[in-house]
Amino acid sequence: MAVTTDMVRAHKQPRQVMRKLLDMGQREDRALAMLMAACFVMFISQWPWRAREAHETGGSLTDLIQNDLFALIFVLPLIAYGFAALTHMIARIFGGRGGWYGARLALFWSLLASTPLLVLAGLVKGFIGPGPENTLVGALWFAIFLWIWISSLWEAET
Repeated sequence: MAVTTDMVRAHKQPRQVMRKLLDMGQREDRALAMLMAACFVMFISQWPWRAREAHETGGSLTDLIQNDLFALIFVLPLIAYGFAALTHMIARIFGGRGGWYGARLALFWSLLASTPLLVLAGLVKGFIGPGPENTLVGALWFAIFLWIWISSLWEAET
């Protein structure tokens, strides 16, 4: 199946999608591709807000985008690897039997599967600005991310 089909399905059946991904075998290149795709979409989703911010403050759009590039493309993947390892160690304390790869895949897949809402959040923040609408979309993204991630991690660790 296509990644986009799995992304839609993950919102309803996250454990089944995660099981399918795990059954494809341990492929670190696939996990890294998911993480980098998620980071790239997060980076692009910031552009409307950064354009608004540069317009309102008179700052440099290039500087803002460069900062996001560094943070989201270079730093976030390193943090994600560390966070996935930490969640795996915590799962082991509570009886998890999965491996390091499963914990990484669960986190990276959850980030990728929830990115459409990050794009919406970026558009809302860019066109409407910070406010209750942006907070609502951000909270919705976080809830869906947690739903997919916890379900996927549960599947990977059992």
